[in-house]
Amino acid sequence: MSEQHGTTDGAADASKNPITDAKPTFLERVDSALELELSKGPIINTVQPPDDANNFKPATIAADIPEAKPAGGNLRPGFFGAGGSMMRKFDESTLQSRKASRPSSPPPAIVGIGNKVARPDYSEEKIVLAMVGLPARGKSYLSNKLTRYLQWLEYDVKVFNVGNLRRSKAKSRASKTGKKEVHSASFFSNKNDEATKEREILAEESLEMLISWLYEGGNVAIHDATNSTKARRAKIEKRVAREPNFSLIFLESWCDDPDIIAANVDLKVSAGDPDYMNMSREEARADFLARIKQYEAVYETITEPHLSYMRISNVGSQVTVGRIHGYLQSRIAFYLMNLHLKPRAIFMSRHGESVYNVEGKIGGDAPLSPRGLQYAAALPKLIEDNLGNAPLTVWTSTLQRTIQTAEQLPFTKLIWKSLDELDAGVCDGMTYEEIEQEAYPEDFANRDDDKFNYRYRGGESYRDVVVRLEPVIMELERQDNILIIGHQAILRCLYAYFHNLPQNDLPYIKIPLHTVIKLTPKAYGCDEERYKVPISAVDTHRPKPTGSTTRANTLDAPINSTTRQFEIAALPNTAAL
Repeated sequence: MSEQHGTTDGAADASKNPITDAKPTFLERVDSALELELSKGPIINTVQPPDDANNFKPATIAADIPEAKPAGGNLRPGFFGAGGSMMRKFDESTLQSRKASRPSSPPPAIVGIGNKVARPDYSEEKIVLAMVGLPARGKSYLSNKLTRYLQWLEYDVKVFNVGNLRRSKAKSRASKTGKKEVHSASFFSNKNDEATKEREILAEESLEMLISWLYEGGNVAIHDATNSTKARRAKIEKRVAREPNFSLIFLESWCDDPDIIAANVDLKVSAGDPDYMNMSREEARADFLARIKQYEAVYETITEPHLSYMRISNVGSQVTVGRIHGYLQSRIAFYLMNLHLKPRAIFMSRHGESVYNVEGKIGGDAPLSPRGLQYAAALPKLIEDNLGNAPLTVWTSTLQRTIQTAEQLPFTKLIWKSLDELDAGVCDGMTYEEIEQEAYPEDFANRDDDKFNYRYRGGESYRDVVVRLEPVIMELERQDNILIIGHQAILRCLYAYFHNLPQNDLPYIKIPLHTVIKLTPKAYGCDEERYKVPISAVDTHRPKPTGSTTRANTLDAPINSTTRQFEIAALPNTAAL
């Protein structure tokens, strides 16, 4: 069909301008038609859809809309197009509504914007984890590490150590009879029928205590014993099978590394083990080695094909997993895969003092203050003096104050989004005084009452931060020497993990500015050293309020009684700053 207006088919006029004399578009013709109708007066009739509305075809309708004639050879802007007459009127009428809003600072008081995060419901998780292994093979090390990790994630975990039960009962009997029992190596001989029977009863009693505790609300109960024969493991399996919804995992710690075994033996005889009180170190070592031989004579590694089990060889050099099912079991297995005993140091430091620290504001992405820049310049020498030539990796958050603090460190650097400071949500960039007195007084009080569980509106709680830091913990357990340049809330959470501190105390751990904390992981904990650089900084620590419903003591670090503190002399390279 030929067009009703314009040139005829195939008869192009070469004298016409292809830009100004082009045919109007479909939308321009719609604009013109609407403008023509509106010029006749207001439209008051109701428009009914055509009978063939379902067969609507834009191409057919377009041909029937009259074309607007260009004035003076130029095309007029479309009626509702950009720059059209109606569009200009609309722009003028809405000019006021499009002005940028300017919120008051601080915002007006709003009640109840935050909330307390409920503890996760882990009540359905019931796992019996039975240790397997010879003495001095790292069973207690693994059970203690796993307990610390799961408790940090708020699972209820408890270790039931058969050796402790044995000593407790022996002590109770001695208080009644006045006769001290001697549990030397011969007590652990499989040929000693009376002692073997007693040890079996103790293992069964410990298992019953463990099951009762799980029914009281526990999640993971660890049966810490040798469980070194197939017969013993079959008894455990049969007993746990009687409990509906209970899972059983055997965790075998297998070791043939003479250095690890020797270190574990030394730890046993030098750590004040009750079995070796009032004995010389040499006598204790000889008896403990003899005890190991008694167990070796009957030891059977896990080969039962139907058992759910994990085997950790040489404390992490190799991991074997069989029949592990479910979320928590998999989580446990993955954590244990990342452990190692290699000597290492974990350094932790907050960023240098920031502009927001000086102004008393929380959150934000402020740069370092002049004193913060001085600390960044002093940090390389402090780390070098404590590390020597050992390799080190530096971890920072994505926020500029941590990146600036790490800028002069001559080590590999990794940026973690997970290490960003606790998100203060709507309170970000405010001072505590503004929050308490002007903006959100009720929520300020709620946070003081339960700081670990309080979540800022649009932000996070300490509990949220712990969850987000779990991948960081996994990677920390895998790594060698690490320096974390982080934030106050982040380092509190990590510090609580390494020192096994309860959640109620976690938000009040004192992590001061311009101080490096050095943690050296050991078999059953961490040694700690603190190095304070003589560059003054504001104190951002807020002690626990006296009216708080949580435990009242304030954790003014150092927490660890063995912590050593050092004052660093002024460093030459900071003088010019």
